[in-house]
Amino acid sequence: MTPVKAPEPVRAKPDAVCVAAVEPARDAAIEEAGAAQVGDYLGHSVEGERLVTHYFSSAHPGYKGWRWAVTVTRASRAKTVTVNEVVMLPGDVAIVAPEWVPWSERVQAGDLRPGDLFPTLPEDPRLEPGYTDTTGAPDEVLAVVEELGLGRERVLSPAGREDAAERWYAGDFGPASPIAQAVPFKCNSCGYWIRLADSLGQAFGACANEMAPGEGRVVAYDYGCGAHSDVVIDAPDHPSTEHAFDTTGYDELAMPAGPTPAAADDEVAEADAVQAEVEAAAEPASDDEVAEAAAAVEEVVEKD
Repeated sequence: MTPVKAPEPVRAKPDAVCVAAVEPARDAAIEEAGAAQVGDYLGHSVEGERLVTHYFSSAHPGYKGWRWAVTVTRASRAKTVTVNEVVMLPGDVAIVAPEWVPWSERVQAGDLRPGDLFPTLPEDPRLEPGYTDTTGAPDEVLAVVEELGLGRERVLSPAGREDAAERWYAGDFGPASPIAQAVPFKCNSCGYWIRLADSLGQAFGACANEMAPGEGRVVAYDYGCGAHSDVVIDAPDHPSTEHAFDTTGYDELAMPAGPTPAAADDEVAEADAVQAEVEAAAEPASDDEVAEAAAAVEEVVEKD
């Protein structure tokens, strides 16, 4: 059953016979949907002269908020009503499907996935016929034509070029983006900016800086980011510190398992002796030792 919208109520005098025909209207709804699908009576609305619609709630679990609408009428001077139509209509809280939109208008940018095909309209205003006829041209000419981008059946029209320029300029890589507003440098002075070859190159180029947010994208000439080629930071040179060696202490290391107790005692004694020598060498000489060393030196000099 196709749901339809309820017509707007009109200003007409209620017909007493049609307004009182609640039970005939319910019987018509039950005949259409079954007794289990027709709920409580919700009221009526006057549609016109001797034309009234009675509403009953829908008891179907899949149609919450919908209602059965039974329109009854009668002929002039007739004492009985005639059922005009029985339909199901959505109420104020009913869940309804969105309005139907053609597929060409439903597909948006970014919807295409691998394997999808999106046909171009024959009269697409963004394109116009190409006028370079390369039939029978030698290979040298065809190579030049291909390099210049000629020989295509359709090319970008002025309308398509303007549409692309407006979209790019107002996008995330245009001058109005937050990152472009926060930096003083612009792309037209950046060494990583590659200007487009055609007329769009007056305002757009491609970014070739892998550290920039616009890398590999079309960016406006007055777009900018913090990865500009002229950005230089003067960092102070910190002097390197010399290596320090601690000769007054030692590290306690776990002895590997395996040697006999006697061998372990010998290794400990040897380590203590080495440490004692290191500590003795690190201690400053006493006055007596200095005097003895001076006397020994004088004695050697006198002998010579």
